[in-house]
Amino acid sequence: MGENTNRSEPFFDEDVDLVKLQFTDIFGQCKMVQMTRRQAEKAMKEGYAINRFALGGLQKAGIEGAAAPEYLTDQSESVELYLKPDASTYQVLPWDSGQENVARVICQVCNADGTPSWTDSRHILQETVKRAEKMGLDFDFDFQCEFYLFHTDDDGRPTTVTHEVAGYYDAGPIDLAEGVRRDMVLSLEEAGFAVESTHHGLTAGQHSFVLPARRGIEAADYLQTFKAAVKRIAKRHGLHATFMPKPNMSGDGSGLHVGVSISSRRGAEAMAQAKHFAAGVLKNLSDMMIFTNPTVNSYKRLAAERSTVFQPEFPAAVWEKGSKKAVHVKEDRNGRISVEVQFPDPSANPYLALTAILAAGLEGIEKALVLDEEAGDEDAPRFPETLGILLQKLDQNEFAHRVFGEKFCRMYGEGKKEEWERFCAYVTDWETAEYLYRC
Repeated sequence: MGENTNRSEPFFDEDVDLVKLQFTDIFGQCKMVQMTRRQAEKAMKEGYAINRFALGGLQKAGIEGAAAPEYLTDQSESVELYLKPDASTYQVLPWDSGQENVARVICQVCNADGTPSWTDSRHILQETVKRAEKMGLDFDFDFQCEFYLFHTDDDGRPTTVTHEVAGYYDAGPIDLAEGVRRDMVLSLEEAGFAVESTHHGLTAGQHSFVLPARRGIEAADYLQTFKAAVKRIAKRHGLHATFMPKPNMSGDGSGLHVGVSISSRRGAEAMAQAKHFAAGVLKNLSDMMIFTNPTVNSYKRLAAERSTVFQPEFPAAVWEKGSKKAVHVKEDRNGRISVEVQFPDPSANPYLALTAILAAGLEGIEKALVLDEEAGDEDAPRFPETLGILLQKLDQNEFAHRVFGEKFCRMYGEGKKEEWERFCAYVTDWETAEYLYRC
C-alpha cells in the first residue's frame, strides 16, 4: 500500500483516544476497526489489512476455512484487502465518546497494490459522480429519512413495542420521544452534521428527519453517519432504532425520500434536465430496485396490488397505478427545481442507492428521455411484488451489470439469494396461526 498522506506531523488531535476506521459492506452494514490514536497514525500512512470477506455481508465463504466462491478464485486477486483512510472524513463522534474521545475516518477499500477494490460500494459511487462531472453536471442530494423507535426487552434485545400513541407532527408530552430526537439533533450538530428538521411520523413510534443537501459522495457519507448516530443515541436512551421498511402490520412504512438537485456548468435549462433525469429513473426503476429496496421486507412496504395492507403513506393504488408519487419533478416557492425519488427505503446501502439513482438519471439526460405526463394507468411502471422476482432477473439485468460490474452483481446476488432462500424456508407465525388447526 502506498502512503495515504504526506503529513509528517500527527494527523489526529491529541485529545482523541480511540479511532474507528469505518467502511461499509456491500449490503450497507457499517463496519469498523477500532484502534488507539498511535496505531491509527500508522494506518493513515500505510493502510490497514482486512479479510476480503468482511465486504461480503451475508457471505460465509472464506471464513473458518470454507472454500471461496468460483468468481473469487482468480489467482491474481489476494484474499487480503486494505483500508485506505480518507483524511477528509475525519470526525470526532460525540455519540461514541464518553470518558474517552472517539473519532472516525471513512476508508476506501483497496487491493494490495493500492488500486480501488471492486467490492467497495463507496468507490462505485465516486466513479459515477466523476462520470457526471465529465458531463458538466454536479448533483446535490437531500433526504427525508424515516425510522422507528422501539423498546428493548429485559435482555436488551429489540422488540416492536412502543408505549406512545402519538401521530403525525404531534408534540410532547404525547410524543414520548421528543427528547430523544432533540439529543440526536444536538449530537449531530456538535459533530458538524446539520439537521434541517425533525418531527414525529404518521404512526406511533415512527420518526422523520429531514437532512440538508450535500454534494456527491458527501451525501452518502452523511446518510451512513446519520443512521449510525441514530442507533447509538437511541441505545443510550434504552431504545432500539430500526430502519426496517415495514416493522409491523399496523404502522406506516418507513421510506427514504431522496431529493436530487442538478447544477449544469454548461448552462442547460434546469427544468428540462430534471425531467430527463426523472424519466431515466422511471425507465430503469425495476432494474434498480434490488439496490434501492434490497430486503425481503422492502416489498411489504410497497405492497403492490395488496389492498388489504394498511399503507397510508403510499396506498397500493398510488404505487401501482401512477408514477407521480414514486418519482416526480417539483419546484419550490423559491424556484428551486429538484427530482423527488420516493420509492427507496432506508434499509438500502446509501452508496448503492445513490449510484443507482444517479446512473439512471444520467442515462435519462444523455438520451434526452422524456416524461410522459399524460400516460394512463396502464402505462405506469409496475413495482415487483417480491425480492425473489428481482433475483430471478438479476443475471439479465443489463443496467445493474453496466453500473456495478459483473463481479459485484454476482457477489451481491448470491448474498441476497441466500437471504431469500432462508426467508422462503422459514415457517412464520402467520402460517402457524392460519394452518395449524385447519390442516
